[in-house]
Amino acid sequence: MENNKDLALDEKNTRPEEPRETYRQVKFTPTSGTTTFLLIRHGESAIADMAHPFPLTEGRSDPPLSQIGVLQSQALAARLASYPFDEIYVTQLRRTQETASTLCAVTGKEWTVEKNLVEIFMGEWEGGIYRKHIADKHPLTEKIFTEQRFDVIPGGESNSSVTTRAVKALEEIAALHEGKTIAVFTHSVVIANVLAFISKSEPFAFLGNDNASISEIVLAKQKWFLRRFNDTAHLEHLKHL
Repeated sequence: MENNKDLALDEKNTRPEEPRETYRQVKFTPTSGTTTFLLIRHGESAIADMAHPFPLTEGRSDPPLSQIGVLQSQALAARLASYPFDEIYVTQLRRTQETASTLCAVTGKEWTVEKNLVEIFMGEWEGGIYRKHIADKHPLTEKIFTEQRFDVIPGGESNSSVTTRAVKALEEIAALHEGKTIAVFTHSVVIANVLAFISKSEPFAFLGNDNASISEIVLAKQKWFLRRFNDTAHLEHLKHL
């Protein structure tokens, strides 16, 4: 016959555990009506040739993609072909439209032009001159990066102007496509200014975004969230070019 001590131990070991309150780590979960933006920088554009300046569209340099840029657009399209986005926006400049065209061909979607997401205006340095002055270390180029603004260029646009028009455009797109995911093909300085606005960082903190990179932002109940910056996983096989 079992002694009373052993019986008490058996009963304790087989008794169901008391229910406990447990909690997983909280995940970012978009609320109803949240709009997600994939901010995509256009692919690499053509080489600037001072003997043949870039054509201008509405005063801004408008080169086509380079051969590398075309390859980048193809890699991007392969990456996003099955991604659940709903709309595509581009600017009036051909490098955004040529980058988006490959994705449009794969998905059957059409783009919408949003002019307020166009690249910063370089004033007297449009047409490819900006690239020449950067390469030649023009005296103003140090001031651009020291002061983190492009309006030191004669006629150049200010950071605040870019931020104001770009954020307003994104908010208007969000209002039209509430709860959707939008692929926006835009430009380096626009992406940098929008992300600096969201993160309240220095103006040039995000200027290092690469061609054909993806940055992800979310607008939820009038609050902005930065979810991803300069994602280039789809370009790994092109890094040697």
